Amino acid sequence: MAILFYKIIHKKKQYNQYCNRLEELTSKKKPSRTDRDEIDLLELLINKYDEENDPLADADPVTLLKSLMKEHQLKAADLARLLNVSEGLVSDMLHYHKGFSKKTILILSRHFKLRQEAFNRS
Repeated sequence: MAILFYKIIHKKKQYNQYCNRLEELTSKKKPSRTDRDEIDLLELLINKYDEENDPLADADPVTLLKSLMKEHQLKAADLARLLNVSEGLVSDMLHYHKGFSKKTILILSRHFKLRQEAFNRS
């Protein structure tokens, strides 16, 4: 079995390196057992860093989504296409008139590579 050489993440540069490696591993069509172990470890380390260093960790889902949209330069129309819903529904969600469906939460968490819990709060 291969030995993994990872440490607790302390710096943003290290965090970005681990995220890039995780993306590389998860994009493989058939990851090996070692790859899956490495994926699990990287996810654990990245999640720990996120929990300790994310200023939006306690943000409500709408605030989080707005921040992610700004960071990724997405407009409401882009989000509507991503979610396969109308722009009106996206507007309602962004103005707290409608909540996020289970499907929406799943799509957002996968797209932004966040845990579903980030979008599944009141």
